[in-house]
Amino acid sequence: MEPVTDSDIRASFVNATKGEMKRIVLPRDLSETRWEDIDFLGWVDPTYAGRSYVVTPGDDGLVGVALRYETGGSRKAQMCKICLTTHPSGGVSLMTARKAGEAGRKGNTVGTYICSDLDCSLYARGKKTPALGKQYREDLDVESKIDRVRQNLAAFVARVSD
Repeated sequence: MEPVTDSDIRASFVNATKGEMKRIVLPRDLSETRWEDIDFLGWVDPTYAGRSYVVTPGDDGLVGVALRYETGGSRKAQMCKICLTTHPSGGVSLMTARKAGEAGRKGNTVGTYICSDLDCSLYARGKKTPALGKQYREDLDVESKIDRVRQNLAAFVARVSD
């Protein structure tokens, strides 16, 4: 991913109001982000439990999605639908996003199971492992895993934007 600025991030959200965009708490360590290791910028809001954000490159520029999730998570092991990493208790959350436009104003949402820490890019690259340190063995090379993360996230973002 290419480096982004605070204003780029705030302008990218497709499912947030102008007021919500102004109140978004951005990551504090943007200048320290290893952009070459991530396919999307994802972070958990440190001031608002159950809220997180994803910003990803799209065909027409950056696309940001505000997410909500239930804090505490499941006690069962679950698999992320973006990077297909299996985590123990609480490592994956059902994250929901209000749909963009009129559908979102009517209360329609979409959801998927995502790594609670939003570090899917690092799991796909083998730079981070789940809490138990075990991942299912796959015969895919790293580039194929990275491509899968990008495709799965793009599909989710498309569902939010439609």
